[in-house]
Amino acid sequence: MLVLLRRSVAVLGAVALVAPPLSAQRNAPSTYAITNAKLVPVTGPVIAKGTIVIRDGLIAAIGASVAVPADARVIDGTGLTVYPGLFDSYGSIGLAAPAGRGGGGAAAALAAFTAPAATAGARTASGLTFDQPRGVEPELRAAEQVRLDEEALDGPRSAGITTALTAPSAGVFQGQSALINLGGASSAAMIVKPNVAQHVSFGSGGRGGGGGGGYPGSLMGVFAVLRQELIDAQRYRDLKVAYDKNPRSMQRVEFDPGLESLLPVLARTQPVVIVANTQREIERALDLGKEFNFKLIIAGGSEAHLLADRLKAENVPVLLSLNFPRRTAAPAPDADPEPIRLLRERVEMPKGPGRLAAAGVKFALESGGMTNWSEFTTNIQRAVEAGLPVDAAIKALTTTPAEFFGVADRMGSLEVGKIANLTITKGDLTEKAARVSQVFVDGRPIVVRAPAAGAAGAGGGAQRAAAADASPPGLGGTWSVSVMEDGKERMVSFTLRQDGARLVGALQGDWGVSDVNDGSVDTDGRFHFRVTVTTRDGTDEAVFSGRMVNNAIAGELVIEKQASEFTGTRSQAGKSSSSNRENK
Repeated sequence: MLVLLRRSVAVLGAVALVAPPLSAQRNAPSTYAITNAKLVPVTGPVIAKGTIVIRDGLIAAIGASVAVPADARVIDGTGLTVYPGLFDSYGSIGLAAPAGRGGGGAAAALAAFTAPAATAGARTASGLTFDQPRGVEPELRAAEQVRLDEEALDGPRSAGITTALTAPSAGVFQGQSALINLGGASSAAMIVKPNVAQHVSFGSGGRGGGGGGGYPGSLMGVFAVLRQELIDAQRYRDLKVAYDKNPRSMQRVEFDPGLESLLPVLARTQPVVIVANTQREIERALDLGKEFNFKLIIAGGSEAHLLADRLKAENVPVLLSLNFPRRTAAPAPDADPEPIRLLRERVEMPKGPGRLAAAGVKFALESGGMTNWSEFTTNIQRAVEAGLPVDAAIKALTTTPAEFFGVADRMGSLEVGKIANLTITKGDLTEKAARVSQVFVDGRPIVVRAPAAGAAGAGGGAQRAAAADASPPGLGGTWSVSVMEDGKERMVSFTLRQDGARLVGALQGDWGVSDVNDGSVDTDGRFHFRVTVTTRDGTDEAVFSGRMVNNAIAGELVIEKQASEFTGTRSQAGKSSSSNRENK
């Protein structure tokens, strides 16, 4: 009782240090009502025009004829669509710089596996004596590495993500993931569920790949390390059971944190997420899961559709990557042709979600380590265009991951009593002109901001780098653009800077002045960006999508679902479209 009392005093003292003043807490609104919005509960029919009420971080009411509480802060949702907060089902969002004894990926772990005990670190436990390789650290816990960094969270939140499964990203046995909300008063407040799954990678860097170079840097070598660790865990478990039954007949089993953390895996109370992309890797993962009888989840899954029948038969779900391969710049004239494998992946990967859905394989969608967050929603749209049904796409971002991670009773749909994580879009999420306008995390509204220049995607703030000052070749420069709108020509000017696949800049002209947002450059000079335009009806978002050929651009502009065509030329290349207009 004394210990409990001391702990209570300590907790109260900590709260007093970190909590805001009581006056600030009283003044902060806790009740919101979003009215006149299209509501997509996912677990029920769409409400074309309704109200959702949030109180104290939970959904308090939802429906077509819900009364607005007198104390609610009202948000007019006309023209907006409200979804449950989107999940990123696998990544490293919110984690500090990688921790652990070894790091260095699978190659380092494999090298250490054959090293002497003096350099690799030895385990000894009642008959078990073996070298502990660096990078084989199942005891690592993402929940202990989560750090609240609002700037690093801007990127994923701009894609509508409010919840993420985050895991350590180095080694073979990488450790245990945590499910986090992308916001909160502290790092601890972000954690929805610790120790969700144990994570394994077949390749260096944590995202699969199957080795490279000679043994032990091969898929077979990685597989040997994984099997040995699991066999040792089985032996450790059996010794503990025997000791607990008759402790006077044998030596006490020495505690091993790594092997101890694998006991829930062997007991099938904690799943194992294995990053596997190729058909061979996925087959190896399935074989390993069957051999040791653990609950398996495949992550990445580039070629999962090739094994759809087996995945369905064995009831193995997939966390399917949305990081589709693409060429970020036009190839040089003397460049070697791209490998057939890469060309095939570029065409086939967007079709993967639709193929798994058609085969009845359960899957959720994940960012796959992407660094340009505008691609998250763009690639959802690409998957829908390639055959993924719209309702399956929404479920793969909401209810399905909530089910996978054991939180479907509190997250993943718009239902009374569930956590008020909301993704609010202008237009439907799967439409090209859609834009994430706001998110709610734990009932708190968060204004969506574009990520800071050079901010990385899934790795958080530790990976940020400054954007290059000089404009590289590509779309960089000043463009004079003519837009035909209702038979009338409007002239605008864009000053753009291309940094790899990222496009930044500003607009000025007949529609006022605005920054370029969510800009990206796709294959063969294709580009996409958004700007805010000012018309006689007020301000709105304009989405430019087009392609560059030589020093000319052309494409489609969408404002409020109304499409127009535009053309333009780069001013410094000579005669601009504005001078052409003057000569007419």
